[in-house]
Amino acid sequence: MNHSLFLFAATGFAALTMSPALSQTAAPAQIGTAQYGDQARDHAAILKMAGTFKVTFDMRETTPLVAGYTPYPAKISGGHEVVRAIVDTPDHVVLQHLLVVDDGNGKTMVVKHWRQDWQWQPATVLVYVGPGRWTLRPVPAAARHGAWSQTVWQTDDSPRYGGIGRWRYDDGAIRWTSDETRRPLARRDATRNPPYDHYVGTNRHVLTPAGWAHEQDNAKIGAKDGQSATFVHEYVVNTYVPANDFPIKAADDYWNKTKDYWTSVRAEWDKVIRRRSGLELGEVADVGSSSAHELMLLAEDVISGEATTTGAAAEAAKLIQTGTRR
Repeated sequence: MNHSLFLFAATGFAALTMSPALSQTAAPAQIGTAQYGDQARDHAAILKMAGTFKVTFDMRETTPLVAGYTPYPAKISGGHEVVRAIVDTPDHVVLQHLLVVDDGNGKTMVVKHWRQDWQWQPATVLVYVGPGRWTLRPVPAAARHGAWSQTVWQTDDSPRYGGIGRWRYDDGAIRWTSDETRRPLARRDATRNPPYDHYVGTNRHVLTPAGWAHEQDNAKIGAKDGQSATFVHEYVVNTYVPANDFPIKAADDYWNKTKDYWTSVRAEWDKVIRRRSGLELGEVADVGSSSAHELMLLAEDVISGEATTTGAAAEAAKLIQTGTRR
């Protein structure tokens, strides 16, 4: 070997290994210590998700786990949402989403969208357990300490899924991550008759410099050859960026006209769930639940003046009572 090359290689290697810059980065960074259990700080983080937003929904099936299964193409959509805190106490926050869209004919349309309920240190959480079935699951004291449940409800205020987790603030991030939860199919999947019939996934809400994001990591599960099988994994990220260049007033007008009706509807669902420690309700692919179409129409009747709030609420109570089976 050429001695000069050997000397250069040796001294060069020594210089690199003795470089102060490299020696400063050689040790791995320590993982931040988890910080959680500050109720007031958590409450403030939840309220950061209220406001007016440009929303992007990005849904992607990623890893197929059954031979021959081809993931659906990615689906990206969006719109504008008004998110209002319709209940705000230290232990309980309810965020109602109102989707504002153009109906294609130049007219603004407001759709009462999903709802997220946050409860501090809950004794129970409403969870999805199978087709059309939800149950109130007790939460042990250790699991609920410093934690918040998040229950997600459909457009007609019937349940979708619930989970529990803690808001954390370590490593410079503000985020809440759920336990692994079972969920019914979203409309995007239910309407195309897939081989899977539910999800098992985790839910994360994270505040960002540009607003906030709702991230989901889902396994799509169904039956294959008489056995439970995971067909594919899916990653969903819904981003909410503050915006005010859309008809915000239309959403607020809709809510002001119908909020008393929807308060009654929520109370009726809660009454049925408490009495029966859960719920059985038919699932319908294109609207979410067997009650959704009629309950949403009653809200429109209140707006048009075809029904009073009291009359519509009484009719809604009948629909909920007769439409549930547990």
